[in-house]
Amino acid sequence: MKALIFAAGKGTRLKPFTDHHPKALAQVNGVPLLERNINYLKSFGIKDFVINIHHFGNQIVEFLNKNSNFGCNIEISDETNELLETGGGLIFARKFLDHGEDFLIMNADILTEININALVEYHKKIKDFATLAVSDRDSSRKLLFNDDLVLRGWLNVQSGEQRLAEFNKGFKALAFSGVHCINPAIFEKIKRTGKFSVMEEYLDLMQTEHIHGFVHDSILIDVGRPESVIEAEKHFK
Repeated sequence: MKALIFAAGKGTRLKPFTDHHPKALAQVNGVPLLERNINYLKSFGIKDFVINIHHFGNQIVEFLNKNSNFGCNIEISDETNELLETGGGLIFARKFLDHGEDFLIMNADILTEININALVEYHKKIKDFATLAVSDRDSSRKLLFNDDLVLRGWLNVQSGEQRLAEFNKGFKALAFSGVHCINPAIFEKIKRTGKFSVMEEYLDLMQTEHIHGFVHDSILIDVGRPESVIEAEKHFK
């Protein structure tokens, strides 16, 4: 299975580091996030990667070259000309991914111990085109699922704003974990072009498609702020 790692973002919450470096090379206990996640996915047998780049993307390419791509096959989806966000970045990388086989997507700034094998098995069993790893944890935004763990909405916890596919009859509110398993059929379903969030597409597609959540209780840290680096260093040695 191939994995697409989103490493293009500007990482503004991680300033001043990201004034001169890509977020994906921020270090936790001396090891860059990108290296940690390549090795994490390698531990599940994944050795084919697509990495999208934009902000100081040349530093990522140099880092990979210096480390001989960590023994993996790595293709670069180069968004130097325009940062396309997660949805646009997925479409831009289509030529690397649309080969009839499921693939994984992961954000470079997530550190987790989700069992990727279990996520993939669940995804293949339910035969959806998208399965989202989610957990019950604090988050300012939550996804809403019915009893069958089918996506039915989105909630802004702070403002109370909701987007719903149907009346909220006690939906489970779970936080997205930045890891998803995708069938390439998604490329025929996405309607937007240019720069957009893949979550916007999921929230449109939930009206007509089944998108399932995969619930995990593994640790997950979004290493997006300096204080979260400190938190991550307690758990990821």
